[in-house]
Amino acid sequence: MSLKMNFLEAKSEVKQLLSKVNPPELHKLLNWMRNSDELDELLSDNKKVILRNISDELRVRLPADAMLPSETTAYSKMQQRPRPTLHVDSFLYDEDQVDSLCEEGTFSRSYCLTCGSHRTAPLDFISHSFSVSELQFLFESVLPDLSGRTLVDVGSRLGAVLYGGYVFSSASQLIGLELSGEFVELQNDVLQKYKLTDRIKVLHTDVCLQDVLLQNTDVLIMNNVFEFFMEPSEQVRAWRFIMENFRKKGSVLVTVPSLQESLNPLQEALQPGWVEELPVNYDVYLGRDTDPDDLRQIHLYRVV
Repeated sequence: MSLKMNFLEAKSEVKQLLSKVNPPELHKLLNWMRNSDELDELLSDNKKVILRNISDELRVRLPADAMLPSETTAYSKMQQRPRPTLHVDSFLYDEDQVDSLCEEGTFSRSYCLTCGSHRTAPLDFISHSFSVSELQFLFESVLPDLSGRTLVDVGSRLGAVLYGGYVFSSASQLIGLELSGEFVELQNDVLQKYKLTDRIKVLHTDVCLQDVLLQNTDVLIMNNVFEFFMEPSEQVRAWRFIMENFRKKGSVLVTVPSLQESLNPLQEALQPGWVEELPVNYDVYLGRDTDPDDLRQIHLYRVV
């Protein structure tokens, strides 16, 4: 098996290749390199490779359910759901990997309705992270061009949104807010190893302490951020803080699930005139592993 080249080796190879091209054809080749969809597809695949390398590394460092022992509130909330629910992190495990884990007995897709019988029902799976395909959809199909803009991910957890924003967008700053010191350390290890610190930073903080940051944020991402990790009164406090401080006109908000679905169980009203929902084209094919229903959970809003 051939070894992968580093940057300097690849640069040397490209220069050697270009020196061998018939001069009248060189312009055509350079034009193809600048404008070809074929090269775009190759580069897109390389971006996914980077994200999958990161997920491979994180998978080794975390328990199978990617939850920490300290996340007692999340465990309790999952146990209170009508059907038994298992956390399977979509950034760490694609469908094929979940199938393999089920075959090994690490995960199960069903639970017994009557202990000892063959009566079973499917388990609910939930993820607190976007998958690689969902990240590609978010940054390439949902969000506008982020050149020169600041993106903040509330509850950055493993850092999936930050890594996705780094490879799939031109955002000038990607900032994660995370309450867990263990997850902050995990993200910082990845940032150092993959040399992503020029555009990404992670703050060990509560979003409710970041009024100035929110007031200057262009893009706010909130993926299943409060429901499983806070009591209802804390959720209401956090939502009110965000609605009061994330007010920069034209800024965009991405939520999973929708604002209504998050606020209605809390009997909390959406602040009038705060945001308007924007249409999202969900009919994008991103490969057989992408679940269209998961994409439809992603909602886009603009601050008015």
